[in-house]
Amino acid sequence: MSGSSYVVENATAEQQSAVDDLVKQFLLTDDNLANIIKEFRRRMEEGLAAEGKVLKMIPSYVTRRPDGTETGSYFAIDLGGTNLRVLKVTLDGKGGVKTEQQKFTLTEEAKARTLFDFIAQSVETFLDDRNLRPTGQQPPINMGFTFSYPVQQTSINSGILVQWTKGLNVPGCVGRDVVRLLQDALLRLGLRVKVAALVNDTVGTLLAAAYSEPSSQMGIIFGTGTNAAYYEDISNLAKWKGPNPESGEMVLNMEWGAFDSDEFAFLPFTPHDIKLDRKSINPRKQAYEKMISGMYLGEIARNIVLWLTDQRLLFDGRSSDILNSMWSIDTSYLSSAVTDESPTLSEIQQIIEKTLNVPNSTFADRRIFKIISVLVGERAARLSSVGVVATLTKRPELLAKPITVGIDGSMYEHFPNFESILSETAAHFIPEAQFKNISFILAKDGSGVGAAITAMLASKAN
Repeated sequence: MSGSSYVVENATAEQQSAVDDLVKQFLLTDDNLANIIKEFRRRMEEGLAAEGKVLKMIPSYVTRRPDGTETGSYFAIDLGGTNLRVLKVTLDGKGGVKTEQQKFTLTEEAKARTLFDFIAQSVETFLDDRNLRPTGQQPPINMGFTFSYPVQQTSINSGILVQWTKGLNVPGCVGRDVVRLLQDALLRLGLRVKVAALVNDTVGTLLAAAYSEPSSQMGIIFGTGTNAAYYEDISNLAKWKGPNPESGEMVLNMEWGAFDSDEFAFLPFTPHDIKLDRKSINPRKQAYEKMISGMYLGEIARNIVLWLTDQRLLFDGRSSDILNSMWSIDTSYLSSAVTDESPTLSEIQQIIEKTLNVPNSTFADRRIFKIISVLVGERAARLSSVGVVATLTKRPELLAKPITVGIDGSMYEHFPNFESILSETAAHFIPEAQFKNISFILAKDGSGVGAAITAMLASKAN
């Protein structure tokens, strides 16, 4: 939106003044962003040098790159908060993949007690239903395990569970190796399956991209949450105590959603962001994620809407039980509002009057709702470029030739203009000769396809 686009037709002087204030708070200049990029890079260096920093920069033990010519079938287990997927991924040797998968819903008993036996039984069902179970004469199946819970990884296929999150709380697992727990459960069923790799879904996104585009240097998720992984030169990883890999590099899981969570000093916090953080289940954590991710943008917008309503600058001061409930504005409503070009903003009218149950909205009300949606979404896209620029310019020698960035997630795929604003903003901070070498591609299903490709790399290494 250009400056003139923030004018609200038929608005009172007070309404227009409040909108102008919001524009000042949410529009970021290149100077603002340059400062944040500089600090982001400093935090990366800090995390490369020592444990326990805000950006964790976790070694993934993935030290090789697929080249797209590999063939064969590999398997993956993707454990989420409510579902489990088992996949067979067939690599065609030309950068293409074919997947076959089955979904299992976690039972209450699995969530509370028998998780690893439940996973093993699901693998057994998947293999038996397709006559894929290896017999005594056949080599074991190699499987990647995407485990989206905090672990301290100790090798490509071992990791100690730090804590349960997302509604799982299986006793006797914290402090133990989750691969060992799963491997034991598979053995109890007599399954010839080797858990070859423990995978973070962002590392998987990078590898899913790298099989189709071997020039991939970075994998990112811009979705409900956000994170990134990239190939780092091992000589830059001062905290690494293990042997140096043959390739000279390793994929790092950055855990970048935590940026600025300790100081709240560099990101452009508004009162609406502070309120969201204070009322969230994880205050003073994941500060960067809360400004750019699908889970939170609707709530930032709701805080702004209420702030204006309480001053009688929106909806004539009327609210509703729904509007007063946290999380009642979904980020998808902002997407719809941004793209509503109808003469009366009828889609926005539907959201306000039917979904949020606030009657009799005026055209000015709807126009302000649209501006709020645009401002929150544009800020998210511009801030998202901060991590991209800081990470890609970390290894400038790689930007001399074509490189690929694989991105997954609903914000990147579906939020209007997110992709173009992200790319345009990044172009302001990377020299043109280097920027023209960068391709952003959609990399789907890092937690499934990416985990299988990691298992393939691990089995080849052995």
